[in-house]
Amino acid sequence: RYPLHSYTHREREPSLYTVKAVLILDNDGERLYAKYYDDTYPTVKEQKAFEKNIFNKTHRTDSEIALLEGLTVVYKSNIDLYFYVIGSSHENELMLMSVLNCLFDSLSQMLRKNVEKRALLENMEGLFLAVDEIVDGGVILESDPQQVVHRVALRGDDVPLTEQTVTQVLQSAKEQIKWSLLR
Repeated sequence: RYPLHSYTHREREPSLYTVKAVLILDNDGERLYAKYYDDTYPTVKEQKAFEKNIFNKTHRTDSEIALLEGLTVVYKSNIDLYFYVIGSSHENELMLMSVLNCLFDSLSQMLRKNVEKRALLENMEGLFLAVDEIVDGGVILESDPQQVVHRVALRGDDVPLTEQTVTQVLQSAKEQIKWSLLR
């Protein structure tokens, strides 16, 4: 009855790609970690300009959501770190927030609640693995920090032992020796 071509307004296709970028900046607005999932900002220069812009707009505010350059930005700060998850302007803020909270809570567990710049820089490997578990190619895979931490631990088995784990191994070896002597 109605020719298809006269129907100009098409509904926007729902997209799985919900995250455009995950960023962590320090308290000077310098990049510590950045992963962009599309080419909204194709060059490092454009990315850094965008990062400066969001930092300037957000680092003095208490709110958790901003609209900037046509994008939805959800963010959280802790000590000397600023965490950002960026989606398109029509993206569901709650979904973006769940990514942000999952990342923060996962890091909090991995860094033993010590979520600050120095601890993060010493654990970049864990951060990379965690982000890969939460978001893949922009698609949100996981929002449960327990699952993320568990998978990172599994994937990190082939990572060299940190001082912490070496100390734990030595401690448990000492305990076993002590118990065997007491028998």
